[in-house]
Formats: sequence, C-alpha cells, structure tokens
Amino acid sequence: MLYLTLRQYEYVCAVGRHGSLSAAAAALHVSQPALSAALARIEEHLGHPLFIRRRGSAMAVTPEGRRFIASAEALLADAARIEDPAHPRPAQQRLHLGCFADLAPFLLAPALRALRQAMPDVTVSYHAEGFEALISGLLKGQVDLALTYDLGLDAGFHREALFDSHPHAVMAPDHPLCQGTAPDLAALTGFPLILSDEGLSAQHMLGLFRVRGLNPTIAHRAPTLELLRSLAAHGEGVGISYANPPHAFSYDGMPLISRRVANPDLGEDVILVRHGTGPADTTTGRAWRVLAELFRGR
Repeated sequence: MLYLTLRQYEYVCAVGRHGSLSAAAAALHVSQPALSAALARIEEHLGHPLFIRRRGSAMAVTPEGRRFIASAEALLADAARIEDPAHPRPAQQRLHLGCFADLAPFLLAPALRALRQAMPDVTVSYHAEGFEALISGLLKGQVDLALTYDLGLDAGFHREALFDSHPHAVMAPDHPLCQGTAPDLAALTGFPLILSDEGLSAQHMLGLFRVRGLNPTIAHRAPTLELLRSLAAHGEGVGISYANPPHAFSYDGMPLISRRVANPDLGEDVILVRHGTGPADTTTGRAWRVLAELFRGR
C-alpha cells in the first residue's frame, strides 16, 4: 500500500513552487498549520528533509527535495493525463552541471559534449563559478553535480576523485627561477608571488607555504587565471596555479615559462561531486557515470 497520497504530493510541490508555507497554504486553500503538519509527516516518512526552514526567509529546497518535487510533478502530470488524455506531458528532464571557473576552460566543453551525446533526452545547463558559489549551488539544489577541486567540502557530499593536479609556477622568460632545477616552495618565497583572488583557492595555496613555516610575499591577487598569467609575463611576480594552460603566451602575447613546483606532495584531486550521500536520482546518476568515464585518470 502506498503511504503518500496525490494530495500530499501536491503539498510538497506547492511549497517548492511558492517558497513558503503561507503562500502554498493560500494557493491550496488549506490552513498553514495543517500544511506544516502534513509536510512534517511526509519528511518523517521519507527519512530526510525536503526543505530547509530559515526564520524570516524563504524555505530552501534540499537536493533530495528538488529530486522529490521533480518526480512528484511528473507523477501528478501522469495522474492528470489518466483523467484527461489531453493534459500536457511533463517537461523534459534537466541537469545542472557546475564547474570551478579555473577548470572550466579545460573540462566544461568536453563534459557538455559527452553529456549531450550520451543523454539526448536531458536538457543540460551549466554554471562556471568559484568554490563558494559552487558549494552554495550544490547545497541549494541549484547544481546537480560539479567538477572542482576537493576543497571546502564536508562529509555531506558524495565525491569521486578523477585525476591529480599539481601546482605550476609561471613567470617571464628572464626570471631567475627559469634557470636550474625546478623551484620548490622555499625557493618561491624569495620572490613576490601572484595568487588567485578566489577565497578558498588563495587560502589553500597560502596554507601550503605556512604548513612548512614559510611566509611568502604576495604582490597581487588576480581575479582570473589569465590576469595572473599576464601579470607574471610582465614581470610583476611569479604566478602559482593548479590550472596550467598549455600555451606559452599570455592573452596579450607576452611569453611565459611554466615550471612544475618541485615539492612532490602538493597534488590535489580534481573531483566529481554532488550534495548528499544517498543514492542519486536517475538523471544525475547517468550523468555521473558519463563524466567519471570521460575524465577518470586523465
């Protein structure tokens, strides 16, 4: 016997659509306490919350809630079509892919192509963001899965390591560090450095120095990878980044030298991640397998 009724599915969809209990209750012509009690019983039966309740702000849909609402809306559309065969069919499935901004020029286009070839029945959209925005999107259910570095993520995320990335130092061809053996972090502290302005990225990079008792001098914090490379090419310092474009010139045509930082223990995993540790919905699970096969061991 099914526990949830179609009316209860309507309750959840209405709360997701209107963003608050009061607005959903008004649309459904039920009292707010009755709707709140029904929603609590539904979440208790399912074993996980569908919404995040914040005093004074709209109710945010959890990733599990967004998947539940998508399935519930399809179920309600099917039920309506049984009663009225002329009822319109549910919308096409959608997938929202996130990618860390510095990785996007390398990974996003191949990912979109692979997904659209393997899943022609799914509409794929994407967000290229910084770490904080990606994490927020995953938590709010605005991003289904993301390609990023394994930074700033807690145990509430399911992840898979795809390949290892190592930091490189970029500099003008006449820089002293272009000669001799590859520079390590200690050698880099003797020169002004250029880091990403992205919060978690900068914190992580500085942490690599500080854990070794090193105190680098930061000359610039660049908001984009190409600005970091341009500043380095013009002699403003040594840029350090995990992203390492294969071309040896900055956007403005200045030559660059890229050298792998010599410390062997600086590797960071590029990962595929989604919020939640339970089973993924069908669409997200299919996309996960496509991207894991595409990038694993790259």
